[in-house]
Amino acid sequence: MNTPIMHTEPAHRDSPNARKAIMAVVARATVAELSGLDDLVPEGVTILRAPEIGLVMVRGRIGGDGAPFNLGEATVTRAALALPGGEIGYGHVLGRDKDKARLAALADALWQAPASRDAVEAVLAPVRDRLDAETALKRERAAATRVDFFTMVRGDN
Repeated sequence: MNTPIMHTEPAHRDSPNARKAIMAVVARATVAELSGLDDLVPEGVTILRAPEIGLVMVRGRIGGDGAPFNLGEATVTRAALALPGGEIGYGHVLGRDKDKARLAALADALWQAPASRDAVEAVLAPVRDRLDAETALKRERAAATRVDFFTMVRGDN
């Protein structure tokens, strides 16, 4: 059974889930992959919230649908900025990487601005390619361990 690879690119750029899909790609990108966004920064960017490190409570459910419980705390870094056109970008990343939180907020804001959306897509295209290649490799490795069981009918019955 061949299942198609799930591409990380949204089906339609103006769909309500397109921004969510872009930020999912940003979340899995490295700082080096996102560094190209610094070339797109327009004059007059306002830092609304400088990157800051904090904790969030992680909640879980037994079996996925049981009563929620507090699993523990996780370190996160957040940032927010505004472009001169009024677009506000938010970045929340797991861990203590202030630069990645700033770049995530920048990617969010720039993607919302129609003039810079294509440039953000160009920066994120190699990230999508890497993620798709990783997914394909995982599927190939899993397929290599697949065992097909069959029964042979003996002729002495």
